[in-house]
Amino acid sequence: MIPGVARVLLLLPSGTYKAPDFLAAAARLGVEVVVASETEQTLAGPMGDRALVVDLADPAGSAASITSLAARRALDAVIAVDDQGVLIAALAAEKLGLPANPPDAVARTRDKAAMRTALAAATASHVRQPAFRVVHPGDDVREAAEAVGWPVVVKPVSLSASRGVIRADDPAGVEAAEARIRGILDGDGHPPDEPLLVEQFVAGGEVAVEGLLRGGRLEVLAVFDKPDPLTGPYFEETLYVTPSRLPAATQEGIAAAVGDAAAAIGLTEGPVHAELRIDPEGRPWILELAARTIGGLCARTLRFAAGVTLEELVLRHALGLPLDPRRETIAAGVMMLPIPTAGRLVAVHGQEEARAVPGISALELSIRPGGTVVPLPEGDRYLGFLFARGPSPADVETALRAAHAHLDVEIAPD
Repeated sequence: MIPGVARVLLLLPSGTYKAPDFLAAAARLGVEVVVASETEQTLAGPMGDRALVVDLADPAGSAASITSLAARRALDAVIAVDDQGVLIAALAAEKLGLPANPPDAVARTRDKAAMRTALAAATASHVRQPAFRVVHPGDDVREAAEAVGWPVVVKPVSLSASRGVIRADDPAGVEAAEARIRGILDGDGHPPDEPLLVEQFVAGGEVAVEGLLRGGRLEVLAVFDKPDPLTGPYFEETLYVTPSRLPAATQEGIAAAVGDAAAAIGLTEGPVHAELRIDPEGRPWILELAARTIGGLCARTLRFAAGVTLEELVLRHALGLPLDPRRETIAAGVMMLPIPTAGRLVAVHGQEEARAVPGISALELSIRPGGTVVPLPEGDRYLGFLFARGPSPADVETALRAAHAHLDVEIAPD
């Protein structure tokens, strides 16, 4: 390593979408990267002390492996790019004396019941969230739903990206949702005693917030509108468009709610991604808060001062480098391409026509022909991502919808 070159460990699960963009950001900054993953990484050849195999299901053991590696060659930052690594990164950073979130706060973001409990306990922050009940195996899920009030949303405490999240409108529906979610968890090898969360369904539109915490202070990087209604029974996200078209006062309330929620959970440093509902009165309700950047390839919608990417912004923050979090003024958006049915992907027709739509900047398919496709609530992958840029959010939304209309997804029964 050249003297003075920063050295960063990136926790990159093998299934992450984000590896190329974080590696590219590190290359632009001239940063040496150590890749930690659950599988051996070679990239451009043998990596030696620039690669580490960790067990993502063992945060303490993985953090110990990272600190052992750092004892041989110092690390300047430890960054997790996805949910699976955030607790490992926090534990390792704490041991190495690097600025990071407290591990117990990060753990709360990985357990939806713990997050809800922390928000409920922080009465001084007045964080608005859905009423909820934690349901353990053997508990009466119907009783929990009736206590919350119909309709309800049933979800696992440990999964992300709307996986296993199901709306139920009546007793039969909530029992079916519980059984289906238990099947998903069992298929993934989760402990049989893992609880579920039964929440009040909050009517209204949804937004997503991308933010950066610095010394406990939240800087909002972007507010995304989700123009498609998310009413269930499943909650597959499609369109994200920024800047938000909501009134300025509503956006100020959203920023305050996310900042208060982060403080209530105990987060202080690094990226946060939040999901909120805006009720008919314009009030924000916290649905989710994660100690990471936005999922999938959605970060590609964002550019900041001097063309800096979100990944570079995160690296700059972790390394204590100068950063300017002002987002570019042009509107941008992404469509996470929905999977219409389960089976085997044969082809996605109309790609050239979609790319030719004015305003479309890219189309990236993440599942190759022949690959298995599974829709929500069981699925955990998107078919792909469609990106657009334009003079206004309305132009971006129009372009995304027009391009999507050209795509014809052919799926054969598996």
